[in-house]
Amino acid sequence: MVGYKKGRERYQGTLLPLTPDDYIGEDHECRVIDAFVDKLDLAARGFTHTQPQEVGCPAYAPGDMLKLYLYGYLNKVRSSRRLERETQRNIEVMWLINSLTPDDKTICNFRTDNAKILKEVFRDFNKLCLSWGLFGRKTEAYDGSKVKANNSRKNCHTKKEATEKLAKLEKRITEYLNELEENDRAEAEDREPDREAATVLLKKLNGEKEKLEDILKQIEENDGAAVCTVDPEAELMKQGGGKGFAVCYNIQTAVDEKYKMVAEFDVTDHCNDMCELSGMVEKTREMLEVEAFNAVADKGFSNGKEINACENMGVTCFIPIPEPSHQPEDPAYHRDKFIYNEETNSYTCPEGHEMPQVRTRKDNGFLVYANRNACLNCPAKGKCTKSKTLREIERNPYQAQVERAAANAADNPDIYRRRQELSEHPFGVVKHVWGFDHYLCRGKEKVTGETALAFLAFNFRRALNILGVKEMVEKLA
Repeated sequence: MVGYKKGRERYQGTLLPLTPDDYIGEDHECRVIDAFVDKLDLAARGFTHTQPQEVGCPAYAPGDMLKLYLYGYLNKVRSSRRLERETQRNIEVMWLINSLTPDDKTICNFRTDNAKILKEVFRDFNKLCLSWGLFGRKTEAYDGSKVKANNSRKNCHTKKEATEKLAKLEKRITEYLNELEENDRAEAEDREPDREAATVLLKKLNGEKEKLEDILKQIEENDGAAVCTVDPEAELMKQGGGKGFAVCYNIQTAVDEKYKMVAEFDVTDHCNDMCELSGMVEKTREMLEVEAFNAVADKGFSNGKEINACENMGVTCFIPIPEPSHQPEDPAYHRDKFIYNEETNSYTCPEGHEMPQVRTRKDNGFLVYANRNACLNCPAKGKCTKSKTLREIERNPYQAQVERAAANAADNPDIYRRRQELSEHPFGVVKHVWGFDHYLCRGKEKVTGETALAFLAFNFRRALNILGVKEMVEKLA
């Protein structure tokens, strides 16, 4: 009978391996992490504790802490408490940081204290990848995705919700006072009422009332926007896929076509992508050291002013036009059936009537075209509009730029077809495979540091897959 394979007895002595280095192969990713961090000038970047203290307990070297975090994000470990456990049981981590065992508070403080600098480390690695030829610099795909903030939905208050809660609380206080008064009269002859307990409860209710009043005041000062009491910089946003509303940050990315690496990113508190394109394009040009390229994005980025700014920078945009809302049921009277005449600055409706410009909207600069007399006497008015008077057509002052970007997308399907596989790939890996679907820190600066570590790890993994460990170590030497 053959039996089973047997391992080494746990109490059996051994002379080999002699050092922790013997456990880490020459093609192990830890060697690349070690070489990359050692190449960085952490003092010039402004990391904390780059200079040893003359007195007191010695600090942990920032390089060791950065290696620990980069290893953690590469291996789906983000929590400082879990990273602390890895330092005590993981031979790879022991090799990487020389068997140091910082506690979870020290690990957490490093990320929060250096949050702003971590984005610069992400850019430092991208500059290396640029010099290695890993960025094509011809086509960049832009997209946004929402990541939940460290702020539950119940700690985010809209004006309507706060007003309703305050009304219920005031009603409860009034009912309690009336009930207390009735009980006082009923118990006056029998025993002394428990006023101490009543005072404690009333104090609690009034405290809740003051908090709600303060929240409503903040909402008014914030132009009616929702107020988050745990992470004030986060915003209440609508999530895709019918998931409803949640307190989130909106991550913007630029993904390079060549190897699907994240060229640049930004963390915003904006609820949509309408005003993000030109800023991201400018950052991408600076990061990739290139003047002109193709910018590909979905309909959510279709904003004439943003497209115009990109074209002024020499960037060609590929962005479809979103379908207008509130279209008539009859397709013959949809928005695209109204033909614009540039020479006369007017539209011609499907019934052949000319619609001249009648005014300009002050809030957004949109041009409004209409023909009241023609609409009033038109037999097709019921099919064209639900209005009792006339049909109006709005034209973006940058409509030519919007249409040009849409034509680029329609005329170049091979370029636009790659948008989804480029822009969605990093989000799919980082959020759904690696579990980065919520933030651990609070505040825009700190969550930007978290995001920088996530995309640094993503690009690091891509580079490892493309070049291999030995070649990367040689390039970093």
